[in-house]
Amino acid sequence: MSATLAYRGYTPTLSVKARAVPIVSTMLGSLMPGLLPIIAQAPIVPPFGLMVLLAWRLLRPGLWAVWAPLPLGFFDDLASGQPVGSAMLSWTVAFLAIEFSERSLLWRDYLQDWFAASAAIAGCIFAGYVFALFAGSTAPIFAIVPQIVASMLFFPAVARLCARLDAWRLK
Repeated sequence: MSATLAYRGYTPTLSVKARAVPIVSTMLGSLMPGLLPIIAQAPIVPPFGLMVLLAWRLLRPGLWAVWAPLPLGFFDDLASGQPVGSAMLSWTVAFLAIEFSERSLLWRDYLQDWFAASAAIAGCIFAGYVFALFAGSTAPIFAIVPQIVASMLFFPAVARLCARLDAWRLK
């Protein structure tokens, strides 16, 4: 019976909590830099929304649809003050790059996930820098280096948080 239902495209429904936790956690991650009591002249706070999105994607590959970074990136653009469309584009490109890179891998481990997320985060921060330059900002390229390094070093903690949230949401 279950094989017939699976063949017809039926999947068991998930609870509201199971569906909402990844979305809400990503949106809260996008709000986090504005809520932290840190005042800095250069960007140093990691892009938590992007990090949460990538952690969920690497933790549960089939969880997100391919178009999921678009609305979440739009929310991040509104929350962060970046030019509208910058996170939408860069998050989607990072998401698709991870999708295509996973097709060629026979297996992956924690270090490969960390490397993939670090490359995606660095690319998205650089893309945000370029978008800000087009919007009229003036800053040297070295201003984003501390943010990239902090994001790369902090990603394992975000991935662990998402793993705990995943265990809680499926409980």
